[in-house]
Amino acid sequence: MISTYRTLFSYKGTLSFTLAGMVARLPLPMMGIGIIMMISQLTGSYALAGTISASFVFTYAVLSPQISRLVDTYGQYRILPLFSLISVTGIGGMLLATWLQWHISLLFIFAALIGFMPCISAMIRARWTAIYKEDNRLQTAYSLESVFDEVTFILGPPISVTLSVAFFPQAGLLISAFFLIIGVLLLVLQRETEPAITPILSELTSYKTQSVIRFSLVKILTVIMIFMGVIVGTIDIFSVAFADAQNIPAGASLVLSAYAIGSCFAGLFFGTLKLSTPLHRLLCLGGIATFLTILPLVFVGSIYSLSFVVLISGIFFAPMIIVTMSLIEKNVPENQLTEGMTWLLAGLNVGTAIGATLTGQLVDYSGVQSGVWIAIGASALVMLIAFLGFQRINHKSHKNYA
Repeated sequence: MISTYRTLFSYKGTLSFTLAGMVARLPLPMMGIGIIMMISQLTGSYALAGTISASFVFTYAVLSPQISRLVDTYGQYRILPLFSLISVTGIGGMLLATWLQWHISLLFIFAALIGFMPCISAMIRARWTAIYKEDNRLQTAYSLESVFDEVTFILGPPISVTLSVAFFPQAGLLISAFFLIIGVLLLVLQRETEPAITPILSELTSYKTQSVIRFSLVKILTVIMIFMGVIVGTIDIFSVAFADAQNIPAGASLVLSAYAIGSCFAGLFFGTLKLSTPLHRLLCLGGIATFLTILPLVFVGSIYSLSFVVLISGIFFAPMIIVTMSLIEKNVPENQLTEGMTWLLAGLNVGTAIGATLTGQLVDYSGVQSGVWIAIGASALVMLIAFLGFQRINHKSHKNYA
């Protein structure tokens, strides 16, 4: 397995942009929880903290595909610093607003500005694609990126929480700004591995001006990612509530670690496989596996059984991300690849926010165990939409063959 991944870094500059990408993508998982920790400590209101954080998440989800579309047109070097600066300006404004006790309404404005942050994960995947397009190492690269995404979401929130508690409420958000500035600067200075801007032929100009979200496949995959995100958000909240109900608050970290570990190892293993199975069939099988492995949440009765269930369900999370990204790479025009990948990642983030919100409400009003039905419902929809996607792609393939 190690040798498989070592070959990825035989190309000059790959290790450098990977490390820069790790630094630059850390702020995303740090900012949401950083806003919640800061506002809740300063105001005592979790509802206000959650609403302001959601403003950031949804702004990011809406704008990040548009920013990536500009990147596809003008390049990472020109676009990333501009929008990163807007995001950092939003962070600076929010820090000032909380220190100087400005009106609460300004916090929503600054949260929206923070949401101008580019989707760094898509930028790194685009670099891998430019290097290994039509090479079987591209699946390995996508697998590695899925694992790195998991790692940042494991490390980012604890770093932000620890800084906010140990030093001052704004510390987590402040450090995330430094990570964003340093990471983006290191990334854009690496021009050798930046994807080239594909020239647009004059007869295709009107085609290029439209977003890739118009493709039915991109819509299907984005919706799948939204419901995958709902599962993640549900597990996050349900784990905390379940651990509290069991009088083992620290047990939530065991559950979340199990989910992340299952996903990380599955992603690493999947990246070493040379599968001949068509991607649309893998998508369908992944949807079925997602539903079947989430369903046992109904029967969990302890932290240990919950950890085991999410460990198994996590095994199919990273491969689903890898398959959807591979489908984007195969079906989206090369000059719009970054935008296509960003739609999926944005959908995942929106789904996580929706899942956490719905589960929190359901747990508050109907009890802890009721929260699992959000994840089960979302997994059923993942299976259904993956099947519809399989049918559509399969039909299209036969039509083209005929």
